[in-house]
Amino acid sequence: MSLPQVVEQLRKIAGRDAVLDRPEDLMLYEYDGGIRKSTPGTVVFPQTTEQVSQIMRLASSVHMPVVARGAGTGLSGGAISQPGGIVIAFSRMNRVLEVDVENQRAVVQPGVVNLQLSEHVSHLGLYFAPDPSSQKACTIGGNVAENSGGPHTLMYGVTVNHVTGLEVVLPSGEIVHYGGKPAESYGYDMAGFFVGSEGTIGIATAITVKLLRKPEKVATLLAIFETVDDAGRTVSAITSAGITPAALEMLDGWTLRTIEAYCHAGYPLDAGAVLLIELDGLREAVEEQAEAVSAVCVQQKAREVRRAKTEEERALLWKGRKTAFGALGRVSPSYYTQDGVVPRSKIAATLQFIGEVSQKYGLTIGNIFHAGDGNLHPLILFDIRFPDQLERALAASEDILQYCIGVGGSITGEHGVGMEKRNLMPVLFTEQDLDVMVSLRNTFNRDNVLNPEKLFPTPRMCREVSGPARHPVLAQEGM
Repeated sequence: MSLPQVVEQLRKIAGRDAVLDRPEDLMLYEYDGGIRKSTPGTVVFPQTTEQVSQIMRLASSVHMPVVARGAGTGLSGGAISQPGGIVIAFSRMNRVLEVDVENQRAVVQPGVVNLQLSEHVSHLGLYFAPDPSSQKACTIGGNVAENSGGPHTLMYGVTVNHVTGLEVVLPSGEIVHYGGKPAESYGYDMAGFFVGSEGTIGIATAITVKLLRKPEKVATLLAIFETVDDAGRTVSAITSAGITPAALEMLDGWTLRTIEAYCHAGYPLDAGAVLLIELDGLREAVEEQAEAVSAVCVQQKAREVRRAKTEEERALLWKGRKTAFGALGRVSPSYYTQDGVVPRSKIAATLQFIGEVSQKYGLTIGNIFHAGDGNLHPLILFDIRFPDQLERALAASEDILQYCIGVGGSITGEHGVGMEKRNLMPVLFTEQDLDVMVSLRNTFNRDNVLNPEKLFPTPRMCREVSGPARHPVLAQEGM
């Protein structure tokens, strides 16, 4: 079946206005928040699970690659189609299907924006805890695919810790259900297995999530340091003191000055680094912890510890943190965001190494990250109009991730592997580990129709179960 014939069949399934195939429209879906690009053959906007099922049956019958897409805010290339493939975009499946206040659960479609769910249940005294920095735009379906985290991961965990049930369409078009509303289910934890699988084993069309009660008290502190090393050591000191903040974020001096020029959050322009620390819970406990954290910061050479006095001040501090990536657009044509993880005790040494990498490749690298769980986000600035700068940015990124692995860390904490980090998987995992992962993927996606050439290193493709990862007509056309 040719691509135009596939497009016509998709229009019969989802409606004529629900399918895009003009080049000028497809350009909007050829990239995500990373640096890769690939133009799909068509984009379809289903509105029901049954339509998704029919789309998958069609795609599987003609061996055409499919990728599910939320808001396209991902940073690892996970939502980028193979050239000429099908993108299933979920912007029209964006409803909150149910709110179960008694059991503190919500059932949502994958296109629901992360922050909008918390806003939807706010009047009930509830909220959805996972809060990626892109939460104003990213969707819960995308969060599930990548197992997204956010600043409050330290206390509340990543997306997988808040998903209890899933409705999933398999590559065959079969609709299955994993888990449900109970916190624990018997047998294999299929919902937990699915979260973070990056769209390679199925497509979630309904997601059951936990809702939490809003805390009685929240305290937000800004600890100011002269050096990055002092701030890095303070992270370990806080956790060693037996205190687990809800959030513990770190920004280096260059990054905070860039942010301050953009949104005027109140960050000190002469600091070497700051820690943004948030505590929540019962009023008395929060007050005790705030005093204890302030004392630890001072012991670790913080020159000052500020506390937000009003909700407006707190919101402004967090606005600075969550608009950081946008602020960089004012000073650099392009930047490459990484997502390495290191033990907390290695943060200071890792930041020193990142500084050496910056000098080695002649590129500015800013640092802003979830310090509490060692999830670093070095921001490598470059100009994509100059190929040599892109090559240096990629090389710098690989050096940093190799270092993270070397000190006992990982290549990703919340952005996923996608196509950006797949060739580093053999550095982190053994051949046996990868064989098990590939065999699990093949159990669900044997013909490699769903999100092919993601997650696993490309040299392994010849060893995987053979299946037409690209539509034969597209291959002949060189697409």
